[in-house]
Amino acid sequence: MTRTRLQEIGLGAMPFAGLLAAWWAITNLVHVSMATLPSPAAVWAAASGLWSTGELQTDILTSLGRIALGAGVSIVLGIGLGLIAGLNRPLGDLLLPLASFFNSVSGIAWIPLAITWFGLGTVAVTFIIVNAVFFLIFFNTVLGVRSVPRIMEQAVRTLGGGYRELILHVFLPGALPHIMSGIRSGLGFGWRALIAAELIAATSGLGFLIYDASNFLRSDRILTGILIIGVIWMIIDNLALKPLERRTVERWGTVRTL
Repeated sequence: MTRTRLQEIGLGAMPFAGLLAAWWAITNLVHVSMATLPSPAAVWAAASGLWSTGELQTDILTSLGRIALGAGVSIVLGIGLGLIAGLNRPLGDLLLPLASFFNSVSGIAWIPLAITWFGLGTVAVTFIIVNAVFFLIFFNTVLGVRSVPRIMEQAVRTLGGGYRELILHVFLPGALPHIMSGIRSGLGFGWRALIAAELIAATSGLGFLIYDASNFLRSDRILTGILIIGVIWMIIDNLALKPLERRTVERWGTVRTL
């Protein structure tokens, strides 16, 4: 690991260290009640207890499985339909206003109907995630396809390439930077929608862990769930999504490394 990278990590960790120090000071020097704001030590003890019983691992895996399922469905449908709408301008112009309308409706807003239609569980949560993720990927795919210079299409046709070659070697690679941007943004919204859905429409997962803890005024468990949610997303975004988006832009976008 380079010195510059270590400096970036250290700089990024400083606000968290300051927040942790302020949290410790408030709970230990001001003596805030446990129900209002538990100390870092109490939250660590709650997390350790949940881990030792296996409950925390189960909730983490459940939430990750749901986001993987919802994201997978959204990526396949978003890229597939986005390519079709991007390549067929009349069809795209017909679908985009409708997609814009549904995109303006937050995935969380579908929770009551999802519960009515599918009951509590994975199907309802997946439906909510797809509503939060799909449209961002769809819009970015359409934008990416339409941003590909037409001279590239003409060049492939001049060389005898057919529709399949155009999609696989021109439009899809050309749209990838936009698609990756849509996937990263969409998964961010999807992760938040997942937790919100689990608070209401599920009986397991990190969202339900927080909801269940609130019924017993277990603020230590509530903060455990909140911290785990934030840590998991930072790991996913920084170790997977951000590097993949950067490499995609460097390979197929307008940015090149020197």
